[in-house]
Amino acid sequence: MDPGVPAVPGEPVTLRPLRVGEILNVAIKVYRAHFKTLIKAVIVIIAPVQVLSGLLNSSIRSITDKAGTVTETGNPNIHGGDIATLITAGLAIALLGFVAGQLASAASFRAVSAAYLGEQPEWRESLQFALHRLRSLLWLALMHAIVLLVGFVLCVIPGIYLYGALAVATPALLFEDLRGRKALRRSRELIKTRWWPTAGAVLAASVLVQIVTAAISGVIVGAAVGTHGNQLVGDILTVIAGTASAMITTPFLAAVIVVLYFDLRVRKEGFDLFLLAQRMGVEPPVGVAPVSFIPEPSPVVVDGDEPPFWPPPPGWKPRSES
Repeated sequence: MDPGVPAVPGEPVTLRPLRVGEILNVAIKVYRAHFKTLIKAVIVIIAPVQVLSGLLNSSIRSITDKAGTVTETGNPNIHGGDIATLITAGLAIALLGFVAGQLASAASFRAVSAAYLGEQPEWRESLQFALHRLRSLLWLALMHAIVLLVGFVLCVIPGIYLYGALAVATPALLFEDLRGRKALRRSRELIKTRWWPTAGAVLAASVLVQIVTAAISGVIVGAAVGTHGNQLVGDILTVIAGTASAMITTPFLAAVIVVLYFDLRVRKEGFDLFLLAQRMGVEPPVGVAPVSFIPEPSPVVVDGDEPPFWPPPPGWKPRSES
């Protein structure tokens, strides 16, 4: 069966261990197959936050323009009240971005997992799923960030190790209802003996995300040059860039991590598709065949099954058929 072709109705889709390249390949297929749903799940969260952040930035521009300048008497143009305003606005923008990022990622995780397990994902349901777990998501993200920060501050190597070891903590929270430290511990257990492939897959996906983000930023910067310093147009372009970047990259990174998570569970626990779906409470639509995104493994060639040259000589048969 070709990858992405519906299976025979009633026939389970086989899950098997995947190589790093296959994980990325499967993630891209899921991402492309459900692109519209994933985009909707992200844009309804990110777009309003980007607009609000843009408005906050515009409101403090008069203060930021004065920063680093002095009056005719040599005194700073910025005073204590301005500094407090800048700090408050900066924290508000950072908090909005943090919450929106976690929510968009969780909605993407849900949509991708549903698609991967044979269900038709729905952006509203995915968003609701994420909202119900928002508090736990924020707490886990904070713990994750602190652990990584401590690891990099104490020594770079522990930080690098934790970067890979904690990669599937969020799926563990969302799909196994493990909170805080339990989710972090579960991620480490799943990735044990699979750190290098896991870190490699996440790093490769992150590099692709950075390339796309840089490309979008480059286009926006090029467009901004043509505005001749028009602040309003510049602010609008910044909002568009932030929204477009998150809209494209958030679901892709989520797809890679979800496929990676399920691959680890297949390796560690021997789960198949329907058992995974049952554990997660996913019910594929009745009468609709699940779609397999898993590429077929390469056939094992028995010695003597390949002809000595092509086309084969008359009367030649593979050894396995002799």
